[in-house]
Amino acid sequence: MAPYQFIDRPSPFNSRSGRTLPIFAVTPAHIETGTIDPIALDWAKKAGFKAEAGALLLVPTADGHLGGALFGLGGNPSEAPFLTGKLARTLPAGDWHIETAPLTANRLALGYGLGSYRFDRYRPATSEAPTLLIPADADAADIKRQLAGMFLARDLINMPTNEMGPEAMEQAFRALAAHYKAEVNVVRGEDLLRQNFPLIHTVGRASAEAPRLLELRWGKKSHRKLTLVGKGVCFDTGGLDIKPAASMLLMKKDMGGAANVMGLALMIMDAKLKVDLRVLIPVVENSISANAFRPGDIYRSRKGLTVQIDNTDAEGRLILADALALADEEQPDLLIDMATLTGAARVALGPDLPPFFTDDDDLAADLNEASLAADDPLWRLPLYRGYDKDVSAKIADLTNAPSGGMAGAITAALFLKRFVTQTRSWLHFDIFGWTPVERPHSPVGGEAQAIRALYRHIRTFAG
Repeated sequence: MAPYQFIDRPSPFNSRSGRTLPIFAVTPAHIETGTIDPIALDWAKKAGFKAEAGALLLVPTADGHLGGALFGLGGNPSEAPFLTGKLARTLPAGDWHIETAPLTANRLALGYGLGSYRFDRYRPATSEAPTLLIPADADAADIKRQLAGMFLARDLINMPTNEMGPEAMEQAFRALAAHYKAEVNVVRGEDLLRQNFPLIHTVGRASAEAPRLLELRWGKKSHRKLTLVGKGVCFDTGGLDIKPAASMLLMKKDMGGAANVMGLALMIMDAKLKVDLRVLIPVVENSISANAFRPGDIYRSRKGLTVQIDNTDAEGRLILADALALADEEQPDLLIDMATLTGAARVALGPDLPPFFTDDDDLAADLNEASLAADDPLWRLPLYRGYDKDVSAKIADLTNAPSGGMAGAITAALFLKRFVTQTRSWLHFDIFGWTPVERPHSPVGGEAQAIRALYRHIRTFAG
């Protein structure tokens, strides 16, 4: 069974049948020492090709037809392991293969695949895309499932909210589950109150589409229990503490945590990893209406803790609190939540380096190894207990928006930690979910972050 696709798109790869054109991926040293194909070398010297990182030079045959291409890797290819993604956007249409490259086959093919991504649902591509032959020594099946997970997350984030509101998010969730024969349960609207998810209901009740909690179960109960939780705010106006217009422009991506969790779940299920998987996604739209929640309101959470609302724009941690409390009740072996939660995380580490929080040092060390091995950058920030007092409120157990404006990513993580009290191994990711500047392996737009590293770690976790 092929990996699930949310948006059908042609494969960036070709089969072995038929003729493919060669690509010589080279460093400046290859040009200087002459250790490449003589015809390509002669053409490179005549054209002044220096093999700078990302440079492309098409090479003709003796009779003037297209014979291949030279692709520059720069002086240190390890600094840009997925540079081959640029080939997917610069090569002319046709079928290609890598003739030579000082890169591992998996990096080469995965980089190319990531760079091939296009979101052309609303403006179809005007040109045919090139295809690449996956090297024989690459793990083709695993490359394709990682791409499917990454593309699912990107597609969901890139969809505008008029087509990816709570109802559409539920349908996408159900389609993913159906593809892998997973069980789905949904608690929606007023049933959230009846089944004790008051904070999810509170945040989403002002929307025209009912708030809901999505649950997926897959795998055998005898396997290690893994629970994934994703923030699914399909759009965030900020509520009554409304955002300025400029700050609302990217708020369709506020369900990026949910999108990333779904992409990761796809990889896990497609690889048939030996885990007892549970996915929980609280889905809301933070809207403004007569029944919107207000600054100063106090609500009781699923866990029983009372929360004072000091800013309606700090809504993500509220819906996560109920979902994490539910997850914690089962005491999974590993609990992971992902959320586009704070601007403070971006100020600290920028858009490309998502921070994670955990008080399990062994887990943090293992995840760091997986991050380096997968070339999927992460950085651990501290659950510094000295700031725990900032999460307290005067007339409630907690505030959703500590005053002072400092250490916002840490205080948000500490808030969530109050709802995870029984599970030993917990990871919280504060992701951006967006690529603001084009890179070789990712165009501007929705982005999957940390899930390749997590997938690598979970493969070990699953044994």
